[in-house]
Amino acid sequence: MSQAEFDAYVDEYDAQHAASVRLSGEDPDFFAAYKAIEAARIMAAAGIAPRRIMDFGAGRGNCIAHLQREFPDAALTALDVSSRSLSHCEARAIRPIDAVCYDGQTLPFDAGTFDLVFTACVFHHIPAEDHIRLLSEIRRTLTPQGRFVLFEHNPWNPATQHAVRTCPFDANAVLISGPEMRRRLRAAGFADVGLRWTLFFPAMLAPLRPLERGLGWLPLGAQYVLVAR
Repeated sequence: MSQAEFDAYVDEYDAQHAASVRLSGEDPDFFAAYKAIEAARIMAAAGIAPRRIMDFGAGRGNCIAHLQREFPDAALTALDVSSRSLSHCEARAIRPIDAVCYDGQTLPFDAGTFDLVFTACVFHHIPAEDHIRLLSEIRRTLTPQGRFVLFEHNPWNPATQHAVRTCPFDANAVLISGPEMRRRLRAAGFADVGLRWTLFFPAMLAPLRPLERGLGWLPLGAQYVLVAR
């Protein structure tokens, strides 16, 4: 989607997103919080306390406050092609952030700027032919020990397919399988690319969620997470 298309959806995005995930029994904030908590767990397991974080494709800032809560000592940069979306990021932040609008081509940061680059369900909006170039740009901006944490929709999950089909914001979305996204990260030069599926149980089965940690190998979760450096 172009900047103009993203700008046009800004005001309706929250309502459309909430409607599309209604079958899960959760609201969009549940998924945003989950991703930030999972990113914090990943970084803690790696022994990294990030000082600078980029939210790549931050959109309306669904994850901004959650990332700031999970990483209270980190400076946060929100990057997006939509200037209107970034104004919402700034409004949702609980501390000042650096909101950066870019051209969708080149990341306007020096090499080795970030300890963590986080992205949540962004690449299905980006043309496939641009993925490896942008992933290479993300890798360039990471510190040598930094991590790239990517969440995406799992096209092999029927509930996810339904959510995407019924969301006007996702009208142009092209879902990418976990193995294919992992291949693209490797083609962009990332090493140690780990893949795990997640979000298996809707709200009505929430008591089973502690089992998810052992189900990451099963490609049926609603989403997947890739961790690379």
